[in-house]
Amino acid sequence: MNISAEQVRTLRERTGVGFMECKAALMAANGDLEEAVTILRKKGLSSSAKKAGRETKEGLIGAYVHNGKIGVMVEVNCESDFVARNVDFQTLVKDIAMQIAASDPRYVRREDVTEGVLAKEREIYKEQARATGKPEAVLEKIVEGRMSKFFGEVCLLEQPFVKEPSISIKDHIASRIQKIGENIQVRRFVRYRLGGE
Repeated sequence: MNISAEQVRTLRERTGVGFMECKAALMAANGDLEEAVTILRKKGLSSSAKKAGRETKEGLIGAYVHNGKIGVMVEVNCESDFVARNVDFQTLVKDIAMQIAASDPRYVRREDVTEGVLAKEREIYKEQARATGKPEAVLEKIVEGRMSKFFGEVCLLEQPFVKEPSISIKDHIASRIQKIGENIQVRRFVRYRLGGE
């Protein structure tokens, strides 16, 4: 199949991946852009997983204020001060701060959700599922599905990225890890709403 330079350029702009990798992904996907993105994301996730254990002691505290009504501060860590000064990293920090302002997550990752909150949510979902009259055997699957949706709403890394809802924040960070070449972690955030608690 003949892949045009325009197709490769479009994929590179969207993913930040090198020319040859984009061309190979497009060839493997028979020119389908969405499939090529998926192929690259799978590769990006595996390369970012190799970097996940590396220590992150540098980074930035990013801030974002929306219409003077919502304010966010977020700490995003990387491995070196060189990367912290990189425009791609700074843009990522701003994207994450905007995500927090827009989507109001309560936790960074699902591991941060306390056992008490998990137990309460599971109990609520089980009662709701039971009320539908479904057999006991399928209740647990229904609860797991609802818990997955719960994590996608309250955990920053699992939320759909507001600028590109087809990917999660975790996947967006993974693509930046691949492009920048260092481990990146969201450490913590705080979100203020005018008049809120």
